[in-house]
Amino acid sequence: MTDIEIAQQINLKSIVEIAGQLGLSRDDLELYGNYKAKLPLHFSRDLDQQNKKLILVSAISPTPPGEGKTTTSIGLNDALNLLGKKSIVVLREPSLGPVFGMKGGATGGGYAQVLPMEDINLHFTGDFSAIEKANNLLAALIDNNIQSRNRSLGIDPRTVMWKRVIDMNDRALRHMVVGLGGSTGGLPRETAFDITAASEIMAILCLATDFTDLKERIGRIFIGYTFGKEPIFAADLHAAGAMAALLKDAIKPNLVQTSGGFPAIIHGGPFANIAQGTNSVIATRTGLALSDYVVTEAGFGFDLGAEKFLDIKCVSSGLSPSAAVLVATVRALKYHGGVSLKEINEPNIIGLKNGLPNLEKHVENMLKFKLKPVVAINHFATDSEGEIEAICNQCERLGVPYAISKVWERGGEGAIKLAEKVAKIADDNGQAFQPLYDWQWPVKQKIEIICKEIYGAEAIDYTLRARQDLRKINDLGLNGLPVCIAKTQKSLSDNPKLLGRPENFVVTVRQIEIAAGAGFLIPITGEIMRMPGLPEMPSAEHIDIDADGQISGLF
Repeated sequence: MTDIEIAQQINLKSIVEIAGQLGLSRDDLELYGNYKAKLPLHFSRDLDQQNKKLILVSAISPTPPGEGKTTTSIGLNDALNLLGKKSIVVLREPSLGPVFGMKGGATGGGYAQVLPMEDINLHFTGDFSAIEKANNLLAALIDNNIQSRNRSLGIDPRTVMWKRVIDMNDRALRHMVVGLGGSTGGLPRETAFDITAASEIMAILCLATDFTDLKERIGRIFIGYTFGKEPIFAADLHAAGAMAALLKDAIKPNLVQTSGGFPAIIHGGPFANIAQGTNSVIATRTGLALSDYVVTEAGFGFDLGAEKFLDIKCVSSGLSPSAAVLVATVRALKYHGGVSLKEINEPNIIGLKNGLPNLEKHVENMLKFKLKPVVAINHFATDSEGEIEAICNQCERLGVPYAISKVWERGGEGAIKLAEKVAKIADDNGQAFQPLYDWQWPVKQKIEIICKEIYGAEAIDYTLRARQDLRKINDLGLNGLPVCIAKTQKSLSDNPKLLGRPENFVVTVRQIEIAAGAGFLIPITGEIMRMPGLPEMPSAEHIDIDADGQISGLF
């Protein structure tokens, strides 16, 4: 069966029953029908982290065949519950862009899914829509002020970097001119749309701790400069109150269930190649307040989402993981070893061994944060015994525990051994996480340690624009912000064609964007797409709904 067929044949429990597993009652929930609910913010404020175990799930460098981080996270959570642990999985919300584009949904797969799968992959509880509206309200206020005669702040439209957003893949929106139509249509200027998951509002929502923090972060959004070279922030436009009001419900985490019938929290969805790539601080803290173990994932490979999870999210919020899981697959390792997609399902031990250095580098990176990794070998039916054995042998040489995971096929039952090893490390390790750098270091030093230590770069080069951006950051007094490097997810380097474990490469920083509201700087390396386009045959063409309202074609 397909993922959606499996999801639709599972008898869902009411969300009130699911909440009961966490010790919650109907009065603790804001219901969105029978199977979804919002959770109040006070749980995240009441957290006592003592004896709470946060488990981070990451992966080797992503490949077209996929690695299965979400599927593994859900299956691991269900396995922990089957072992008698009180555990909850906390994940990001899917973006409609990938759902209707090439990647498809992001709710796991097989018998390790979060449900109701269709709702979560589509509009869900409207969080993305609220983020979109808050973002676009600021854009409207900016253009309105530029147009204004009596209340103008003197914004130089050439310096405005704020873009409108939409949760859709639409390449026609990458470059445009707004303000056409004469004097009543505004001042013409070049701009663009980003996809909602790439917006600073998304990043802010996922790092805010409460409404007060949310409004303060929104007020710190850097807009641009006046004609007199004075910096302009969202607070100067009196935008924060109305924008935060639009996010009144979106800031609250969403409670759903896994295919195994256990609680799951889904909230926020920033991309990891641009922003921090993890669910919200509020959701993670809520999960820890309501359970003993929280399984969460970070987007893309450990070099992207996990590094940002640790150096940005954890440091800003005081969170500390007790264990980390690195997901790897036979197919992905063969791809990193030079095996073509057409031959990826054919046994090829030599190709797999050629790709093992990618796994080795990610394990090394995890140890740099004082984390004790467990490798989860996500099993596929096409994997040969020899290929699996080669990965196991490599893990033994590296001195890291490992387990074969069959959660797609068997749900939590397929990750019992993985859960046992992860739980033991989490219980023994406490909270020994150590960040890679100090936020107060110079910006170039922070960029250098990530590029050299995590990516394996030999050197870092800065374009003229990037050097100008460094001066601007210094003038604005923002040197103390962490760095959230925008980089291709396909390679450890900034060149997507360099697979495996590239060496002797130079990372080029083209520019450094300021996300003062989110609280980080964004060095841009390579070509980063903030508004994806649809493929020639988009997934949207296969999605349908019948006369009874039954959705098909989602995957």
